[in-house]
Amino acid sequence: MRRRFSASRSFAPKTARVVRAAMAPAPLPGCVVDAVLRYHDEVQDQGCGRSLLRLSARRLRDAEVEAALGELASRAAGVSILWNEREGEIIRVLEAAAPRLAA
Repeated sequence: MRRRFSASRSFAPKTARVVRAAMAPAPLPGCVVDAVLRYHDEVQDQGCGRSLLRLSARRLRDAEVEAALGELASRAAGVSILWNEREGEIIRVLEAAAPRLAA
């Protein structure tokens, strides 16, 4: 026995799922990446011409860094940039996960 399917039949789910926008972190603003590149004071050699650039807690309290970052200074504390010394370009921007609050 063969069945025929009508073209009007929909395979969409009957209930819509609610996506929580609060769970997705906001994208990292470009001014934070720029500030880490300009004002970094911690450089860790990763080998093969790569370095990891960061801002120290002391550097984040400097007046020029505070002026450049404003309220984003706390977010910049968790940002590291993997830098290619030979090419003079960013390989990857890394951001530490925000600590989760216990329910």
